[in-house]
Amino acid sequence: MIKIDDIDFDKGKGLVPCIIQDYKNLEVLMLGYMSRESLKKTLETNHTWFFSRSKNRLWNKGETSNNFQIVKDIKIDCDNDTILILVDQIGVACHTGKRSCFYRELK
Repeated sequence: MIKIDDIDFDKGKGLVPCIIQDYKNLEVLMLGYMSRESLKKTLETNHTWFFSRSKNRLWNKGETSNNFQIVKDIKIDCDNDTILILVDQIGVACHTGKRSCFYRELK
């Protein structure tokens, strides 16, 4: 069992990447960044919280859009520097209105 203190936040200057995946069909929905504080809030509320690098603050996914993510499971990679969260996505994940942020193909 991994604890918050085991996660290597120092490697990313206080942030770690967090992949969000649909718990039912395993579709990758988005990538965000978490600080120790946003991960704690995620664990406390069972909703995803991230650290906005552009706004320099914590934000709750769905705080303005009502497109919330209910946490179903949290996994940590083998290097303790990336988080994977499986969620029940309420509404869409992407700010463009798409279900996933990964809807474009690179040719």
